[in-house]
Amino acid sequence: MTSDQFLAKLKKDGPEAAYLFLGSESYERDRCRRTLIEAVLPPDQRDDGFTRLDLDQLPLAAAIDDASSMSLFASQRIIWLASAEAAVPRARSSASEDDDSASNDIDVLTSYLRQPTPGTVLVIDCARYDFEGEDKAKLERVQKFFSAVPAVVEFRAYSPEAARALAQRLIKEKKLQLGLAELALLIDITSGDAARLAIEIEKLSLYAGTERKVTAAEISELVADAHSSTIFALVAALGRSDRAKALEILDTLSREGEYMPLALTFLATQFRMALAARSAGLRGANQIQAHFTKLGARIWPDRARQIEQTVEAFPKARLEKAMGRVFAADRDLRDARPDDRIVMEEMILALTAK
Repeated sequence: MTSDQFLAKLKKDGPEAAYLFLGSESYERDRCRRTLIEAVLPPDQRDDGFTRLDLDQLPLAAAIDDASSMSLFASQRIIWLASAEAAVPRARSSASEDDDSASNDIDVLTSYLRQPTPGTVLVIDCARYDFEGEDKAKLERVQKFFSAVPAVVEFRAYSPEAARALAQRLIKEKKLQLGLAELALLIDITSGDAARLAIEIEKLSLYAGTERKVTAAEISELVADAHSSTIFALVAALGRSDRAKALEILDTLSREGEYMPLALTFLATQFRMALAARSAGLRGANQIQAHFTKLGARIWPDRARQIEQTVEAFPKARLEKAMGRVFAADRDLRDARPDDRIVMEEMILALTAK
């Protein structure tokens, strides 16, 4: 079930004896956790009634033993078992000690679910893996291992459309004045991550209030990782062989105290993704977004368009040359006491040479 289905069912029918939470999306998970606590635990029992245990620190069977015990301090309990993936055996072998232990853990869990402790809700949580890319098979193994738990809640990453809708709703709630261009910048900077969007909108509302419009410059100054948008501007200038603009952007990065090796890493990532897109014969932002999302590297429409622009600006030979110059600059930055500014300037001069 989705998080919305979980909340609706919780309101209508009350809590299940046990849930399996799957997926790395944190905003909806936190919303469901808060609502579950409010539904199960009276205010005066929330400190004593909520217990968090990590399955990478103790066996599942021991955690179930805790859930089976009645508390002296709380009539209602929520037992939150984090790091559920740690209970899943890493390798399959018919006579391994890990398999014997895992089989015993599942037997204990199955036995508990036949007669769960009254007033106790068990939440088995796997927040490490996502539903896309290489994580997908790992998450499926976790779900299969805990198949005895019938109530499964999936926390999938927000789609670009859903992230935009969430941001617009939060902006309206905060009465924050944010234009469409600034909203697009904020979503791109946060990669559409719902939890980060909520945090950054809260920060912007505290900073700007409700009386004036938030500017792109303020977003760039206040929002974490906003400097990456400046890197994209540098890539665009390099693509146009606009040496003056590229050096101006480098000067901006330098004055703002940007850590040059980190800026170079962003630059290398942009070139690498553009080279991968060109090699795969991708055409248009939609194909680029679909391709990288399928590979497990979630990118958003604005970022896909930036990659598309880089592909259009750099023929394959120039992209390969750019990757070589970035590699050389990275090597030079690792030398003893390098002048980071000079290293970056030399790279820009080489990439904008006629």
